[in-house]
Amino acid sequence: MQTMVVPALPVLQRSLHTSTTWATWVLTVFLLVASVATPIVGRLGDQYGKERLLAISLLIFLVGCIGCAVAWNIWSLIAFRAVAGAGGGVFPLSFAIIRDEFPPERVGVGIGLVSAVFGVGGGFGIVFAGLIVDNLSWRWLFTLGAIVTAASLVLVHRFVPESPIKTQSRVDVPGAILLSLALIALLVALSEGERWHWSSARTLGVLAAGAVLALVWGWVERRVRDPLVDMRMLAHRPILFTNVTALIAGFAMFGTFVLIPNFVEMPHGLPHATAQLVDYGFGASATRAGVYLLPGSFMLLFAGPIAGRIGSRIGFKWPLAAGMLVVGAAAGLIAAFHTHPWQIWLNQGLLGIGVGFAFASMATLIAENVRLEETGVATGLNTVMRSIGGVIGAQAGAALLSAYTIAGTSIPAEKGFVITFAVGAGAAVVGAVLACFVPEPERGAAVRGRADVA
Repeated sequence: MQTMVVPALPVLQRSLHTSTTWATWVLTVFLLVASVATPIVGRLGDQYGKERLLAISLLIFLVGCIGCAVAWNIWSLIAFRAVAGAGGGVFPLSFAIIRDEFPPERVGVGIGLVSAVFGVGGGFGIVFAGLIVDNLSWRWLFTLGAIVTAASLVLVHRFVPESPIKTQSRVDVPGAILLSLALIALLVALSEGERWHWSSARTLGVLAAGAVLALVWGWVERRVRDPLVDMRMLAHRPILFTNVTALIAGFAMFGTFVLIPNFVEMPHGLPHATAQLVDYGFGASATRAGVYLLPGSFMLLFAGPIAGRIGSRIGFKWPLAAGMLVVGAAAGLIAAFHTHPWQIWLNQGLLGIGVGFAFASMATLIAENVRLEETGVATGLNTVMRSIGGVIGAQAGAALLSAYTIAGTSIPAEKGFVITFAVGAGAAVVGAVLACFVPEPERGAAVRGRADVA
């Protein structure tokens, strides 16, 4: 549901008689609200019960999907996508439930599988969206999402036990409000910076406001009795390095995943005036563009659990470093070789392996290095860092594609894609090096954590 709207944005623009900017906000508002809600939902789950908050999150998400399916204009669609985003913080709750319920030796594999499913869902979302947009109404995107969400809600209520591990503390309302405002300011500035111009007073003012709010949030969190986020936890070296790696991973992934549909849809060789200027791409439809992403989705499903098994034996920083290296290799290969479809499929398969290793390892490293009662909020913040990296990567990619265009047109030149892929490769290599410096947690820490809670 996060990625399904991407191929549908042009259709939404035409159907709802709106501008490109407002159509794009159908995606942006979901990511924005989900980023804000994720650490808050994680903290509430730690306090009031993870299964309960998981069910509530799915219920909110269901309401948002139903609202989007019946939306009557662009404003109502954006509003209901915001509601759906508020229910988007399910993954930190899932990671925390796995850590609470699984034996220590199976935690890494369990988190790896859930991380893999996250990536698989993103890939298949684009594929299914292409099929739906090409053959049905865009409203079916949200109708099918509502059906699956309702089924998930029933299954969670039936099969997921409520965790006995809870934090007995009050909700940090000031901390939640300040963190929300800081994230909103940052993400809005990053999302709208190109349209507003990066050096404009509006962009710089919103960025400055976000920085000030973040500083005030940190000051408040260090002084309240029950903070939303323990600042000492964020400064803990394994958490700090893993979060920075997550930021870089989000940045690097954009150029090798999100831009691929745009690249393969370019009408190279098609017999019309605009296409004659384009010397790359495959003229793919929305459905065929999604098919190019399938190898990555399939490899993700296997890579996450494998990373969990490897990490359980040798430590999770090594699968994280290896995953980032593979992401870098995939980005570098697509920058150099992209003239045949099989090269795209090979690239996406490699990317799926790298992303599966990296996502699974990051989530487990966070879970291993925090107290059991902090798992939800800690993994939530790691997810937010990855989202922020993705937004930065999206804006960097948009700027590069705008800077390199075919003469006399606004169509991106092949060089713009090549440079964007190369930048993603370089960022991934930096992330791999950084991952090597993540300290290993003491072996048996998770077991002692369980004993302490007991």
